[in-house]
Amino acid sequence: QVQLVESGGGSVQAGGSLTLACGISGVIESDSYMGWFRQVPWKNREVVAIIDSINARTYAESVKGRFTISKGDSENTLYLQMDDLKPDDTAMYYCAVGYGVPTLRTADFSYWGQGTQVYVSS
Repeated sequence: QVQLVESGGGSVQAGGSLTLACGISGVIESDSYMGWFRQVPWKNREVVAIIDSINARTYAESVKGRFTISKGDSENTLYLQMDDLKPDDTAMYYCAVGYGVPTLRTADFSYWGQGTQVYVSS
């Protein structure tokens, strides 16, 4: 069983930065990929960024150039560095783990954290 716990959320002014962390416990298979998603109450959960087993990264268009996804040295921690934050980035942020061919679809991720809230004021 894999468990994920997010941290690092909070309130920041537009233009500011936050770094989210996701602690991962349990067995991570060699073909795993990991991702960050976000959701606001009136919208479906959307992908922010994913990183695969060879550290190839894919970003949503809305965050390209501003957000960076990375893994810790032991691959038991996933990070999301968020710079130049905008009010539209306000959301609950979730980390997730999937297996097999990397995908951007939420349904293909097997394990999820409980989320950490990010609020960006204008």
